[in-house]
Amino acid sequence: MATVDMAGIRKTFGSSVALEDFSLSIASGELVCLLGPSGCGKTTALRILAGFERPDAGTVVVEGRDLSNDPPEKRQFGMVFQDYSLFPNMTARQNIDFGLKVQKRSSAERKEIIDRMIEVTALQEHADKFPHQMSGGQKQRVALARAIATSPKVLLLDEPLSALDAKVRETLRDEIRRLQLEIGVTTVFVTHDQHEALAIADRVGVMSAGRLEQLAPPRELYENPVNAFVASFIGTVNKMAAVGVEDGRWRVLGRSIPGNTASTIGAADIAAVRPEQLAVDPAEDGSGVVESVSFLGPITRVIIDDRDHGRLFADIISADAAGLFPAQRVRPRLRDDVSDVVLIGPDLT
Repeated sequence: MATVDMAGIRKTFGSSVALEDFSLSIASGELVCLLGPSGCGKTTALRILAGFERPDAGTVVVEGRDLSNDPPEKRQFGMVFQDYSLFPNMTARQNIDFGLKVQKRSSAERKEIIDRMIEVTALQEHADKFPHQMSGGQKQRVALARAIATSPKVLLLDEPLSALDAKVRETLRDEIRRLQLEIGVTTVFVTHDQHEALAIADRVGVMSAGRLEQLAPPRELYENPVNAFVASFIGTVNKMAAVGVEDGRWRVLGRSIPGNTASTIGAADIAAVRPEQLAVDPAEDGSGVVESVSFLGPITRVIIDDRDHGRLFADIISADAAGLFPAQRVRPRLRDDVSDVVLIGPDLT
C-alpha cells in the first residue's frame, strides 16, 4: 500500500487548460473516485499520476518519493482501462501471467498468484479462454486480475465499467470494491457515473474545469456540498429561495430553519433541498400542480410545477403518496424531520 500526493498540478494542451492548481492526497489503502463531466480533467489527472503525461507544474509523490519525472514502467502501478486492453492471442491465464513474467517471478510463485487471481475474480470457468470467447464483464475481470497480480503500489482505474451493460456494471463495481478492500491496494477510480462513485469510494473528488471542487466521503458530499456546482452534480437537488430572518435562521418554503451559515435579516441565498426532504400536501389553494407521479417501489417520485419555485422533485414513501395524482394542486413543504438546510450561494443557475 502507498500514499499518494499530487500537489499544485497544472497541465495545458495548447491554449486549453486541462488542470489548474490540482492537488490530491490519498491515504494508504484508500479508494478515491474522481468524478465529473466530460472535459473536467479527471482522466488527465489519472494519466499524470500514471506517468503517461508530464505536468507543466506541480509534483507527484508516492510513498514520499517524487515520481514526477519517472516513466510509467518505473512507477509500479496497475492500470485498468475501459477497453480492457487484453492481449488477443493470450488466454485469460496467460494475460494474468504476462506482468509476472516481466517481473521475473519464479514459475511456482506465478502459478500460485495466477490461481489466486482466478479464484478471487471468479474466472475458474474462463481461465483458458481467449478474449474473443469471453463477455465484456469476464474480460474486465481478467484486466483487473492482471493489474492486481503484480502487487502494484497503486491501482488506477480509468472508467473501467463504462462499456458494460447496467447489470454487469453494478455487479463488477461491487467486485472491484470487494477486491480492493481484500487486497488493500491504494486505488484511484475515474468515472463520470456518480452512482458508481458514491457506491464504492472512501472519498469522492468532484471536478469541474480542471479544478477539484470538493473531496469528501460520499455522505458528506451529498449532504453538505460546498457550492452550487457540487450540489447540482451530485444527485437531484431543488433550488429553493432562502431569505434571512431573525436569530440567524433562513425562511425556506415558509418555514424558519437553521442553515449551514448564519443569516442576516433580509439576506438572500439559495438552499439545496434534496427530493427526500420535501413533503407534498394536497391543497386546493396550493402553489404547485403535480406534473407526474412515478412509482419506484419503496418510494414514489413526484414532479411538481410550483409557481414560486419552478420545477420541484419530491421522493415520498410510496404508502404516503397513494393520494397524489397528475394535475392535482398541492403545497410542497419541508418535511417535519428536516432540521436544517444547506446554503449554496445565490449564483446557482
